[in-house]
Amino acid sequence: MVGAVSTVPTTPKGRHTRAQLLLAARRVFARDGFVGARMSDIATEAGVSLGGLYRYFVNKENVFESLIEDTHEQLYRASQPVEHHLSTDPYAALLEANQGYLRHYYENRDVMRTLIEAANVEPTFRDFWWKMRSRHTERFTASLRRAPNMRELDELELRLGADAMACMVEQAAYVWYAQEALHDLDAPVEDAARVLT
Repeated sequence: MVGAVSTVPTTPKGRHTRAQLLLAARRVFARDGFVGARMSDIATEAGVSLGGLYRYFVNKENVFESLIEDTHEQLYRASQPVEHHLSTDPYAALLEANQGYLRHYYENRDVMRTLIEAANVEPTFRDFWWKMRSRHTERFTASLRRAPNMRELDELELRLGADAMACMVEQAAYVWYAQEALHDLDAPVEDAARVLT
């Protein structure tokens, strides 16, 4: 993503060490943000030397890229309704998708908060965020195209509608969960999903 490629360990011990480094990095990014995080802080948090950290990661951007690489796929899968279909039961399908999205977002709110910060200062992460978001809206637009009651809308109206709904859900998740320390609003996932739906 950012051009730097980390070393992917081939031994079980190396994979374990890399996983521990990513857990430490997650704590540092959650505490200090993307801009404030430093490689030396990650090494200290992990209890390894700075040289040891550089054996696995090229730079801070590379560490963060490795940290978020699975988050998008997990978020995408979590927001795919499997029990209900938009064409037959739109409310239940949207509720199921919103519950999955919000639940996964809540569980990864520290990473998502850092991703939004990183997207504002690093074009590579902005592009990652945009591709992540576009994938969701494209899937939703395709679902709307197949819904019988949406056939009277033209393509632009479908895309704008899907994008508006994605904006609402994404921004609500960011405010309610990634920035929960800024307000006293308690938004349990199940309740929040019903309101958004």
